[in-house]
Amino acid sequence: MIITTTPGIEGKSIKHYKGVITGEAILGANIFRDMFAAVRDIVGGRSAAYERELGKAREIALEDLEDWAEELGANAVVGVAIDYESFGQSNGMMMVSVTGTAVVVTDS
Repeated sequence: MIITTTPGIEGKSIKHYKGVITGEAILGANIFRDMFAAVRDIVGGRSAAYERELGKAREIALEDLEDWAEELGANAVVGVAIDYESFGQSNGMMMVSVTGTAVVVTDS
């Protein structure tokens, strides 16, 4: 399945719009990773643990998006937007949400 942030797909024509779809993933951050991330924030640098968790959450959300598109009979998703949020006590939860439009495309 083609999933793209662009409104169309080069070499393909959109034949049917199936509707706006979403995928979400919410992950809790481990307390030990939180402590090490806090230290990393103080001394500078990147937090590899958080980056890995965000990557996992993004993959899960995109898989949900693809599953919903398939259920609707779509073979592509266009106009995808990815949003990251933190919430909960001390921002201990991370959410990735993706939205897009499920479509049926054919070769031009």
